[in-house]
Amino acid sequence: MEFQNLFYPKAVAVFGSASEGKLANVLINRLLDGGMERVFAVNPKAISVRTAKGCASLNDVPEKVDMAVIAAPAVTVNGILEDCGKCGVKAAIIISSGFSEAGNAEGEKEIIATAKRHGIRFIGPNCAGMVCTQGNLVATLETAPPSGNISIISQSGAIGGSFMALSAQFGVGISKFLSYGNGGDLTVLELLRYLKNDEETKVIALYLESIPTGREFMAAVREVSAVKPVVIVKSGRSNAGQRAAMSHTGSMAGADVVCDAALRQCGAIRANTLIDMFEICKGFSMMPPVKGKSLAIITNSGGPGVMTVDKAEEKGLLIPETSEEVKAQLREYLPPFAGIRNPIDLTVEATGEQYRQAIEIALKERDCAIVLYIGTPYLKAMPVAEAIVAASRNSGKPVSAVMQVGSDIEESFEYLRDNGVPAYASGEDAATVLATMANYEVRRESKGAAPCILDAGELGKAFKEGTDRLLEPEAMKLLNENGISIPPYAFAQTEDESVAGANKLGYPVVVKVVSPQIVHKSDCGGVKLNIKNDGEARAAFKHMEEIAQGKDFRGVIIYPMLKIGKEVILGLTNDPTFGPLVAFGMGGVYTEVLKDITFRVAPIGKDEALKMIKEIKMYPLLRGVRGEAPSDTEALAEMISQFSLLPFFYPDIHEADLNPVFLYEKGACAADVRILGK
Repeated sequence: MEFQNLFYPKAVAVFGSASEGKLANVLINRLLDGGMERVFAVNPKAISVRTAKGCASLNDVPEKVDMAVIAAPAVTVNGILEDCGKCGVKAAIIISSGFSEAGNAEGEKEIIATAKRHGIRFIGPNCAGMVCTQGNLVATLETAPPSGNISIISQSGAIGGSFMALSAQFGVGISKFLSYGNGGDLTVLELLRYLKNDEETKVIALYLESIPTGREFMAAVREVSAVKPVVIVKSGRSNAGQRAAMSHTGSMAGADVVCDAALRQCGAIRANTLIDMFEICKGFSMMPPVKGKSLAIITNSGGPGVMTVDKAEEKGLLIPETSEEVKAQLREYLPPFAGIRNPIDLTVEATGEQYRQAIEIALKERDCAIVLYIGTPYLKAMPVAEAIVAASRNSGKPVSAVMQVGSDIEESFEYLRDNGVPAYASGEDAATVLATMANYEVRRESKGAAPCILDAGELGKAFKEGTDRLLEPEAMKLLNENGISIPPYAFAQTEDESVAGANKLGYPVVVKVVSPQIVHKSDCGGVKLNIKNDGEARAAFKHMEEIAQGKDFRGVIIYPMLKIGKEVILGLTNDPTFGPLVAFGMGGVYTEVLKDITFRVAPIGKDEALKMIKEIKMYPLLRGVRGEAPSDTEALAEMISQFSLLPFFYPDIHEADLNPVFLYEKGACAADVRILGK
């Protein structure tokens, strides 16, 4: 296996000063403390550290080395890699800084070339090292975690260290920690794909500050998240990164909005904070999959139970009332004053045995459970902890616990943890984690195929040489040719042509000016509505000539007056990381004021487009309210999917807006269009 030497080395050489307090000295001690027996200290003075024999060079090491851990000055790293290559070392961790992050891009290119020439795979430079607990490898300056099944990849060594500190504090084990630093050789993509097939990893945590190759990253995450959950914290949420753009779509495509859409689209779970990421990973690590959204809540206190219900419903979990059959079974074990509707309120007098019976009976008809114990300082919590563990084992379903107050509360927490039941600070936290796990299973089971992209040889050009904006008749023609519904129209360059066009379409009609120098037609009177006869058509054409005086007047475009439907907007824009994006939202005031808009990385299929439609806040308006007929969201989804393909059929398209699109009970129609080039 390619990465065997990286994760499971038998002998490790640490390069750098081994004097007390130096990085290499600390790393040697961490390796020895972690259980690595064959460690060698390679430094000019041949200083030994504990059982790690000191050697002046790699040639002096008495046996074959599998991995090099390099904490030497940047100027020496390339020479060290040359020596490693000659001695057959195939894996390295380069802790040393002073490369591209410090402006030394050439030095980084040099070590990459040397490693490649010798077949050495490495993480770094400028990284915090790595951990593989099952391989007794603790090659990091960060906190050594207990062994478990969570693996974390972190662009920041400090964030990874904080995650492992939480792991050590709460006893939630880590399988692997990978700090890839500058990513000179092994990148987040390769590491993710390795962990996908790693039997020691059940859930992957990922901290990112940047995503340099957006679509490749999405492909890797989509591939991995189909097998196991990928929980991501991506920093940089502020609007400081928002890009200016000419279209409505671009102006609302803030950096974090786009990133959030991309992560959701490829099946990742996005966490807001490090603590959130840890708590979600803890749930995936310790519980079986949450295969449905039906939740049982068992509590001994009404208030916390109700607050848990509120959060669970907010997050999309279902809290149905207990069935009559299950109520009858509960009455056999619980006192008559206990609440049995769901939440099941055992009251303050509940015993451990009553907890066990209530959990097991409730889970006969529910997918998962949250168990709350709000104790008192003079009573023991352990009987309840034992009951929760027993019920969890007997049911085989996900059970999370909340335990507050008790004379032995710390021991109870440890008992839960040691027996595979996660404990959370509140019912709200537990509900959030269970909902996240349930949503992951839904997404994993319902993933659809992406639409195909045409081969490069079949692509066309939307724009003529020297132009970067399509006139409205040209844009409408392009939409029509690509299966996007538009109204019938006529393009007229003379007054007589405008009358003929209006008659062909049938009065009343709309007349709009056509000029490459007039972008916002309504602002200058370039749109005339409800033209009823030939005389008004002639007058409208003359008006357009007048407002375009001194400009490049090309004529007018004429449409029949359309029936007003629900107004929505579709948009395309280009993101520097992810490329073409498609946007959907409510049109008119909803776009400008409420910013009720959602994004996807293009292209998308009809199923994904339907998900977009259902995401916006105003979706109930499309579904129909107060007796209104529902809008044709199937036709709208088809339009969104077709529209999302345009930048791939025509790579010179940079941005586009369809605003408004009128959505009807049957069908949808793009009433206005703007398409811009690169």
